[in-house]
Amino acid sequence: MIERAFKAAISGRPGPVLVDLPKSVLMEKAEPSYPSGLGEERPERAREWRDEDLERAAEMIFESRNAVLYAGGGVISSDAWRELRELAELTHIPVTTTVMALGGFPSRHPLSLGMLGMHGSYATNQSICHCDLLIAVGARFDDRVTGRVNGFATNAKKIQIDVDPSEINKNVRVDLALVGDARETLQALLRALKRDPGQAAPPSRQQWLQRIDSWRAEHPLSYDKYANTVKPQYVLETISKHAEDDAIISVDVGQHQMWAAQFCSFSRPRTWLSSSGLGAMGYGFPAAMGAQLAFPDRQVVAVVGDGGFQMTLNDLATVAQYHVPVKIAIINNRSLGMVRQWQEIFFEKRYCDIDLNYAPNFVKLAESYGIRGTRVEHRTDVVDAVRDFLSDREPRLLDFWVDPAENVYPIVPPGAALAEMVVEPPRVLVEEEEALDDLWAV
Repeated sequence: MIERAFKAAISGRPGPVLVDLPKSVLMEKAEPSYPSGLGEERPERAREWRDEDLERAAEMIFESRNAVLYAGGGVISSDAWRELRELAELTHIPVTTTVMALGGFPSRHPLSLGMLGMHGSYATNQSICHCDLLIAVGARFDDRVTGRVNGFATNAKKIQIDVDPSEINKNVRVDLALVGDARETLQALLRALKRDPGQAAPPSRQQWLQRIDSWRAEHPLSYDKYANTVKPQYVLETISKHAEDDAIISVDVGQHQMWAAQFCSFSRPRTWLSSSGLGAMGYGFPAAMGAQLAFPDRQVVAVVGDGGFQMTLNDLATVAQYHVPVKIAIINNRSLGMVRQWQEIFFEKRYCDIDLNYAPNFVKLAESYGIRGTRVEHRTDVVDAVRDFLSDREPRLLDFWVDPAENVYPIVPPGAALAEMVVEPPRVLVEEEEALDDLWAV
């Protein structure tokens, strides 16, 4: 039964399997039996496409001028990142990744568009709105990516590559479906693109890439770099800059999760851990501990909010007991930041149950477990604190007191299309609010 469970976990669309063992079974004696070779071979995955489907996909790629590759978590699960990069470089098609696919395509690659969707950049979402071909690889068109479905990539033909046939046409209708393992399907597609030496080369996409660059220049991902307060984006940029190249970043859920997705760079897969669509607060810290135990010689950083950290901070005892050298960076805005942001923007500032000013002193708490902790309250101290934080192989905690009013932008409002994203705070409303504050002060 255990052997079947492991095979089920890694077959098809990989995922967890529950094995329910009643106490009566656990109390019995049994002779251990360990099947040989389990897990040594790559499991077989269903394949439902035909060669003519690959030829059609190749034709659609050759005919397009403004194509985009949209990579989801299946690229990571199937170890398809090399094939994804080869396809992008062969066809000169830019690549956008979901939260689950961060690291599946190098962040600093010239063809990288970064993350798309609710908190994707302006340039990325504009490229989705204006592309003529969208190739989804191991992605499920979830609502955080699409926004309002009838406004998603309306000008594009769509190809969907997925191992799970139930995902095909579930949320968005596609023009061509290739049901199969992402890596094996991409390998076959690459062969189809290269098969006919007389076939025309992929079209030049220089104008398309220049258009995307103009969108980047129009509304880049940015923040106030000269603010007196500690900006969370600056903290995450600094951590990403000074961390080792193969460092693993584990995030919790909330604003810091989205800022990390926007401002941290990833050069290889499986260096980003996130509960993603599950949205499980409290995930970041214990996930980082697990990664650190699995890779004791690598740098592992848990980036958590002050809300999520309080849900699993009791594992500081485990870190101390087993001397797990995980680094804990708390993005502390003294509130449930993402909930506060939604209440501010979408619920007319009717704030409810978001105040975390009664949280413990995290530095003293860490020190009570014998873990070195430091609080950072000034922008000028961030770089030195991060360098020191990452300089050894000891468990450490940094408590960054960031600007409590900072919000995550861009944002696609609920029920809106990607083209209706809000790029930055409405300045007029801010000025009006300041005028009202002055009036009340008088």
